[in-house]
Amino acid sequence: MRWAALAATTLLVAACGEEKNTYVPPPPPEVTVAPVLNQPVTRFLEFTGNTASINEVDLNARVQGYLRSINYTDGQAVKKGTVLFVIEQDNYKANVEQAKATLDAAQAQQVQAEAEFNRQNQLAAKDFASQAVLDVARAKRDAAIANVENAKASLELSQIQLGYTEVTAPFDGVVSAHLQDVGALVGYDGPTKLASIVQLDPIYVWFTVNEQQALRLQEGMQQAGSALSTLRKDPSIVPVEIGMQTDQGFPYSGHLDYIAPQIDPNLGTLSMRGLFANKNMQLLPGLFTRVRVPLGKPTDTILIPESALSSNQQGFYVLSVNAENVVAQTYVTLGQLQPDGLRALEGGLKAGDRIIIGGLQRAVPGSKVTPKDSVIKGVEVKKAPAEKTITIDEAASAGKPAADAPAATPSSPDASASQN
Repeated sequence: MRWAALAATTLLVAACGEEKNTYVPPPPPEVTVAPVLNQPVTRFLEFTGNTASINEVDLNARVQGYLRSINYTDGQAVKKGTVLFVIEQDNYKANVEQAKATLDAAQAQQVQAEAEFNRQNQLAAKDFASQAVLDVARAKRDAAIANVENAKASLELSQIQLGYTEVTAPFDGVVSAHLQDVGALVGYDGPTKLASIVQLDPIYVWFTVNEQQALRLQEGMQQAGSALSTLRKDPSIVPVEIGMQTDQGFPYSGHLDYIAPQIDPNLGTLSMRGLFANKNMQLLPGLFTRVRVPLGKPTDTILIPESALSSNQQGFYVLSVNAENVVAQTYVTLGQLQPDGLRALEGGLKAGDRIIIGGLQRAVPGSKVTPKDSVIKGVEVKKAPAEKTITIDEAASAGKPAADAPAATPSSPDASASQN
């Protein structure tokens, strides 16, 4: 009896110990999951460019004389026709008065010669004057007419010379510092540079497109039913945006103004030029700019947070979650980074896919997770370009030229996107 009780106790203890050692798996880790966004996004090609004035000329003294006055302040903005410099005018005014007197004398001689010719012509008609006398009268009349025309031309030349004594602004612009002082003798040995004037409103931005981008541009226009000749006739149908080095985004809007007639065979690039309003004159010639050109109207594009991206030697990827809450590693093709930090994708995900946006370190491909639903903040959809804007169908953004593109690093997905 004693042995039976002891055996029963031993079996009970063994059974309890076996129950305590049973393995219970931990719950799946919790991660934050959100469906990808699918919104209209405008694609852009980005370049580097430089600002340039549309007009810039030297102001020269074209006649000889002493500089009498400077009628502007260095660096002043002036209107077209403003008198900037005055050269002594006494001699040139006297030349004008002399030319007027010569013209008056020539006109008086013309009147007398015409009267004499008319008188001899009447006498010759009645056979009271010989033909020789009539010919002499006609020659004097014609010479008098020629003298009048010569005097008029001399007067006009004198007036032109007098006009050159006032150096005026040929267009609205900003005048540089004067190079000659009042009292200096100018124009004595050819034209003398007095200053320069630069037109700042509007202003040009020059940039170049590589050969591949130029071919895609032409192909996209043909697919859209337009020819490159249409763009050359009216390049303003293509909007252009720029930003300075200190600007966030591209705050200045303009339009395409010029396309070079041929690709440079040495550089393999096509020169283009944008035109921008510059009323407040914030844009100065010679500045470095970031330029972007939209590739047609907005199209539906997959958008994800930049923080959801990871990378390895094979490329960039995101961690997605299927209907069974199993994590998958999905490689993606990067598009352009949007102003609010969202990244556009050219491939890899589709509308309705769910990606992990929080707790990435706890997610392992092939394992289950406990999803915590969230949402991705959408981007502000920009208005579509005007109807006359030519739509260019680009398969992928070509990005910057190879020489300007940054090296691809996990912290810089833009570089990989531009190389792709």
